Amino acid sequence: MAEEETKATLTKELPEGFKMTELGPLPREWEAATLGKLGKISAGGSAPQESRYFGGNHPFVRVQHLDENGYEVRRWDLITEEAIKRFRLRLFPAGTIVFPKSGASIRLEKRAILPRPCYLVSHLCAIVPNDALVDGNFLFFALKSVSFSANKAEGYPTLSLTEIRQHFVPLPPLSEQRAIAHVLRTVQRAKEATEQVIAALKEFKKSLMRHLFTYGPVPIEQADKVELKDTEIGPIPAHWEVVRLGDVSEKPQYGFTAAAQSDPVGPKMLRITDIQDGYVNWDSVPYCRCPDDDIPKYLLKDGDILFARTGSVGKAFLVSSVPEASIFASYLIRVRVDRTRLDPYFAFLFMQTSAYWSQIASHTHGAVQPNVNASQLRSLILPLPSIIEQKKIAEILISLDNKIKAEENKKRALETLFKTLLHNLMTGKIRVSNFQKGEKIEHP
Repeated sequence: MAEEETKATLTKELPEGFKMTELGPLPREWEAATLGKLGKISAGGSAPQESRYFGGNHPFVRVQHLDENGYEVRRWDLITEEAIKRFRLRLFPAGTIVFPKSGASIRLEKRAILPRPCYLVSHLCAIVPNDALVDGNFLFFALKSVSFSANKAEGYPTLSLTEIRQHFVPLPPLSEQRAIAHVLRTVQRAKEATEQVIAALKEFKKSLMRHLFTYGPVPIEQADKVELKDTEIGPIPAHWEVVRLGDVSEKPQYGFTAAAQSDPVGPKMLRITDIQDGYVNWDSVPYCRCPDDDIPKYLLKDGDILFARTGSVGKAFLVSSVPEASIFASYLIRVRVDRTRLDPYFAFLFMQTSAYWSQIASHTHGAVQPNVNASQLRSLILPLPSIIEQKKIAEILISLDNKIKAEENKKRALETLFKTLLHNLMTGKIRVSNFQKGEKIEHP
């Protein structure tokens, strides 16, 4: 498809209803307009530093206040009248579009809209849209499709206001701009709502884990009937044991050191970097050459728990499925528990609690690069209910984890949909002219 589009562009054989512009083929009724034509472009001012300038009532927005995938600015510092006068700060109106214009943050391509009048730091560029020419929400999304950092060299990148003013964006008629913005904002709102559900479920999981690891798998209203005892890891039911991880597991195993390779020769090799947010995309895990005699020693099985021994020190990952023969790399330590005494998922859940992390914090060593070793993992203390109670606790939290995973999958699907729509709507490949609620999206 990309080759056909390139050929059409080179031979001027444009799709029906399209014309060639500075941005490539666009619908005939669209323009390619510079940002300088569509709004007033400027930058913020000097940032107050001394504490006496803060604690006022005036919002001051810095680069770090912009969320990477957000819409509106939701955070800011509050500065005083004295700060405004001392640094001659300018107030930008609600609806202003802001993004970084200097520093490494340019590469994050953050964009945001001011929900209220705010003052800005000098590292932010501000575009006040010309409402007669462009819909502010459309311009925000048009800027989301622009990569200012694409041609910037390594180091400390900067964007000049002149450079920004000369940048082209697509400009449909106003009615179509509003329709495009409506579609994209609808998808974005759905993603934001999903993010809120995920955040609420994760907070609920934290509360539920505190209850389960303190009182066991009993209803909240019966918690006061559970007899507790104080232990090194806090209060737990009186009938539970407290054991060291080494007492209920095999000897921890360090990972294998080898260079990763793309050729499917030998087993896959799971690395720390392959574990993202508790998930592994096994399709992207590389292979490695490992002597046949060594493979059994490092082979992963369902129920294995992997620990990061450096970097994200102590971060644990439960291997729940292994699609093909796989081993694990150095900087990971494997613990394989005795399943007759300890349920792997229950153990993994404990490794998400504050009682676990406080132990990791006391064990880690190394001023330059903190790390944890196998002996320290073996000495970790954890609660040990009966295997039946462990499985009940695991079942409760697995059910909740599945709900969280379903919402996270929904979020990823919405992110993919948004990116696809953003590209297709901004290039005219999908048209929403005169869009009204309930009408279908038109494909050229």
